[in-house]
Amino acid sequence: MGLLFVGFLSLVWPYISNVVLILVFAFLFTTVLLKSVDSIERRINNRGLSVLIVTVGLLAGIGLFIGSFISEISQQATDFSNRIDQDTLTAEFSKLGAKISATLPEGMATGSGDFSAALSGFIQIVIENLAALAGVIGNFVLNAAMILIFTIILLAEYHHFKKVLVGFFSNKYFEVGLGLIYNIEKSVSSYLRGQFLAAASVAVMSLVGLTILNFTGANLTLTVFIGIIAGLANLIPLVGPFVGMIPAILIAFMNNIGNDVAMAHQLFGVVPSPFYVLDIVVMFIIVQQIEGNLITPTLVGKSVGIHPMMVMISLIIGGTLMGPLGMLFAVPATGILKVIIHEIMFVRRNAHLL
Repeated sequence: MGLLFVGFLSLVWPYISNVVLILVFAFLFTTVLLKSVDSIERRINNRGLSVLIVTVGLLAGIGLFIGSFISEISQQATDFSNRIDQDTLTAEFSKLGAKISATLPEGMATGSGDFSAALSGFIQIVIENLAALAGVIGNFVLNAAMILIFTIILLAEYHHFKKVLVGFFSNKYFEVGLGLIYNIEKSVSSYLRGQFLAAASVAVMSLVGLTILNFTGANLTLTVFIGIIAGLANLIPLVGPFVGMIPAILIAFMNNIGNDVAMAHQLFGVVPSPFYVLDIVVMFIIVQQIEGNLITPTLVGKSVGIHPMMVMISLIIGGTLMGPLGMLFAVPATGILKVIIHEIMFVRRNAHLL
């Protein structure tokens, strides 16, 4: 029966995978927001209004953050366009191309014209892929809207769904089933708490690293936004710090273009690092290594009661099977599996008492 179920699941999975992922994300968000909704409901004695307050507050917070970041980056781009004209930008690209060519081994060096042509080709590729990018963004927005709708439904009917689920257990295993559901909820909520602590750690480390780079003359702005973005993106394991790297490099370029000192900067005084780009890359790699090898295994593993080595093994298996999403769900799935095995062993040891 198990093999038949696995075979059937492999056939239908391509058609239901998107719905399953939406439901899983909705359950995770519900777990995060449930305590807030229950707390407000106890005060106003209205479940629907409690869900509305929490949902509107969450959307307002997200909208405020995104709006503030877009406003700041737009102001940054406006200042950049007012400060740098086309001729200056072309000259800086030519100087950068010449500098890169000078650092390459003999036979690999290219002229500034070749560099400019390569840059133009890269920009053309980006423009050609804008349509595909728009499709990805549209699909993401649609999935986010569906997740929000399912989250609202789960928040409003969560305790009713829980009663229905418990009703499937016979009287003999009623307490065991209730304990199983409670322990799974506890495991998932503990995992999410550990993930948020790890994300906060990444945000703080990124902010500290960017501040240190500023003391060396990197001239980076929006460091708080970049740190928060890196921390939030870290909810997908091993990805967050590198997501924060992109706006940091962009801002470093905009702030330092036309600065000969920044153009001539060298990492550790040896490796050419125009506009502090390599410094930023190295800093985020260090943050990622600390997060991936120390913070996540320790915080997340402790929060779900799993040894850090098992956390790393589950992340590797999840990443191999399903990529980044597999890594996201690997640890809570391991925690849930641990709870189920523990309950089964309890029932087998105490079956004569039930």
